[in-house]
Amino acid sequence: MSSFDVVIIGSGPGGYVSAIRCAQLGFKTAIIEKYSTLGGTCLNVGCIPSKALLASSHHFSEIKHFADHGIEVSGEVKVNLEKMIARKQAVVDQTSGGVKFLMDKNKITVLEGLGSFVDATHVAVTKADGTSETIEAKNIIIATGSKPSSLPFIKIDKERIITSTEALKLKEVPKHLVIIGGGVIGIELGQVYLRLGAQVSVVEYLDRIIPGMDASLSKELTKVLKKQGMKFYVSHKVKSVERNGEGVVVQAENAKGETITLEGDYSLVSVGRRPYTDGLNADKAGVKISDRGMVEVNDHLQTSVPNIYAIGDVVRGAMLAHKAEEEGAMVAEILAGQKPHIDYNLIPGVVYTWPEVAAVGQTEEQLKAAGVEYKAGSFPFKALGRARAGGDLDGFVKILADAKTDEVLGVHMIGARCADLIAEAVTAMEFKASAEDISRMSHAHPTFAEAIKEAALAATDNRALHV
Repeated sequence: MSSFDVVIIGSGPGGYVSAIRCAQLGFKTAIIEKYSTLGGTCLNVGCIPSKALLASSHHFSEIKHFADHGIEVSGEVKVNLEKMIARKQAVVDQTSGGVKFLMDKNKITVLEGLGSFVDATHVAVTKADGTSETIEAKNIIIATGSKPSSLPFIKIDKERIITSTEALKLKEVPKHLVIIGGGVIGIELGQVYLRLGAQVSVVEYLDRIIPGMDASLSKELTKVLKKQGMKFYVSHKVKSVERNGEGVVVQAENAKGETITLEGDYSLVSVGRRPYTDGLNADKAGVKISDRGMVEVNDHLQTSVPNIYAIGDVVRGAMLAHKAEEEGAMVAEILAGQKPHIDYNLIPGVVYTWPEVAAVGQTEEQLKAAGVEYKAGSFPFKALGRARAGGDLDGFVKILADAKTDEVLGVHMIGARCADLIAEAVTAMEFKASAEDISRMSHAHPTFAEAIKEAALAATDNRALHV
């Protein structure tokens, strides 16, 4: 029987990063993955493929504005969805192959098969052909991730009523894509197909899209996407989603109790994700699972069994790849006797539409609910020279700071390059920066990052210079 210091079940961003960090710290490490490719949901059917399609569709949509830049394109410009999907898959394959390279480089044993507990120190690995081997581990890390959720009355057939997994490999551009759920995944994939020519309708139970983010971001993104042609039905409760031949019929009830009917050729069910522990046999190791299906952990990500830890989507907190990575590294360092720390308030959230949406820290709604006195400063992208030069005028940066101490409590932005710009806000908040600190830092001109400086000036006695 093979024996390891650490065995990790799941090779997503949390699992493979944890494996690398464990190996760096001198642990004999193995990672178990039930699929034939490494990288989990994020690399195979999540973050990476969706961003590849977002990039390709963005290039196509930009052609409409070439004439504004003095670029004349003659002839008909067409979408070859098959090639677009093939390029997406090539990106996925290259990225997954990169993870395999990192496993080999760090001398990590990779075991393909379903990992399930035999007891607290033994894991069975069952391969696709039904054969199984059992390995021994001093410590085990559960990193099994999540799967798309659905609603009890919806039958997902993976043909016309689909999840995000199927939406990443369609063989045609939908005529009318009806999306159930206005969260990050639904909105991103909705914009992909909107750009490619689909009619897109979003049905959201709550009163706004991207409901977990600051309300001002939701309002601005809604405005921009409506301008692009997306339709929204917020405060609508889905009552039924039925297949009708080569189409789907979605019925929803609005706030007044009235029923609306939407007919499309595809319906994307995007109502969130659920922790995935199917086949794990956690009970055999004594690991407790909550009523919501999450593995219960303490502040050190330790389960009810001392030598077993859990990270990423399968535990509490935001289901984000970078959150899982931080947790994976943290557990490795705890096992090595170090004292790492994660400030969950400083895990940024991003929506990779265009304009991009990004945020870190507290929203205005959260500060109001907590009774925290704060001041706000914002700056519109349309007032930036760089934004005008590039034609990316939508959006703004908003900074929330403590009314008494001026410490930055939250940064919320929507606009070009915000997915990258948010890192400045995370860095500043990690070091307890005040709005004045940011306002006094030199920002290169002309750049989109100047909006952060100007928003900080606005939060510091309304001193913005260019608006």
